[in-house]
Amino acid sequence: MTTKFGTAILSGKDSFKVGQEVAEKAMERAGTKKVDLSVVFASSAYDYRAVVNGVRQMTNDACLIGCSSAGEFTEEKTAKGSVACAVISSDTHKFFTGIGKGLKEDEIKAIRQASAKFPSVPADYPYTSAILLIDGLAGKGEESVLAALDALGPNVKFSGGAAADDLKFKETSVFVNNEVSLNAVGLTLVASRIPVAIGVKHGHSPISPPLKITKAKGNIVYEIDGKPAFEVWKEYTRQNAKSIGIDVDKMSEVEAIQTFFTRYEAGLMTGTDYKIRWLGGTTTTDGPISFPCAMDEGMVVRVMESPKQAQIASARKAAEIALSACKGARLAGAIIFDCVCRAVILGDDFSKAVDEIKKVLGVSLIGFETYGEIAMEIGQLSGFHNTTTVVLLIPA
Repeated sequence: MTTKFGTAILSGKDSFKVGQEVAEKAMERAGTKKVDLSVVFASSAYDYRAVVNGVRQMTNDACLIGCSSAGEFTEEKTAKGSVACAVISSDTHKFFTGIGKGLKEDEIKAIRQASAKFPSVPADYPYTSAILLIDGLAGKGEESVLAALDALGPNVKFSGGAAADDLKFKETSVFVNNEVSLNAVGLTLVASRIPVAIGVKHGHSPISPPLKITKAKGNIVYEIDGKPAFEVWKEYTRQNAKSIGIDVDKMSEVEAIQTFFTRYEAGLMTGTDYKIRWLGGTTTTDGPISFPCAMDEGMVVRVMESPKQAQIASARKAAEIALSACKGARLAGAIIFDCVCRAVILGDDFSKAVDEIKKVLGVSLIGFETYGEIAMEIGQLSGFHNTTTVVLLIPA
């Protein structure tokens, strides 16, 4: 019994040809012509449908999952404006894929549609997990995870991420087999003879006292502690931001505002750690602040910050957590869901964080920069995250 896992990352002008070539190269590195699952992450510079068609042509129409991204990487390199592909051939894992539409309007209906045709898991593949990929602009991060948990049951562990579009914030797409869709969710059920392992970690710490959301609607927060939300954020970041050259009272450009909220995110206390929430959808200083999922009145948050070294160290820690959970099982490869916010914070040092993951795991890996990360694993931070690293390990 074995599982083969190979990756490739390429760029080019012809989307279909790039899809063909990246799949062919990944298959060569995996040492197989039989593909059970392809994983594809593509920059918004490409025609996604053409990329997917190219990959599927080379893999004999094998099951495919993936999404648009804000940066791509494999063990070979980190890149922007590229297509990354992994192929998996396995007799120790079985993969079943589905897509659901209308995520923004009804996440429960979308998840049920995606999982409707999943078969019963074979008795000799007793461990179940799922990979969840969602439209990153639908505003249904946490809600999608809870809907998937309800649809598949409490014994299924989850990992995944929110599709991105190179920080354009216009539209993000999910790929499942030959379908490329907006406002959608892609769901992959994985039945395994040896369980997959998940690690999740962020590098943030609080710089404010607990703050209560006092006026909110959906994913928009208007007031915190009875004051305009943006003003509260500026109050608790003013001095810290000065040390890195940000004057919170003189921000006006959209890019500057989004950079500010990437550095100073929100933390929700969950047990002994914080779940991180990005505020990067905010574009003006005189209005409310927006989040990637619902933020209810009465929720308590803290202003968080994270220096570069903490971001690099947390990536390594996520890999170590996942590796420990494998309990010595031989690894085939890894899928990494890593937030674009971390790439913004780290800049040219983002590759150093990926290098730390590579050092820990020592196997082929594929990853993309997301608009949110998903992890649901017993004993770890669970649900929807931002500026966090999620590591999924596929045993051989």
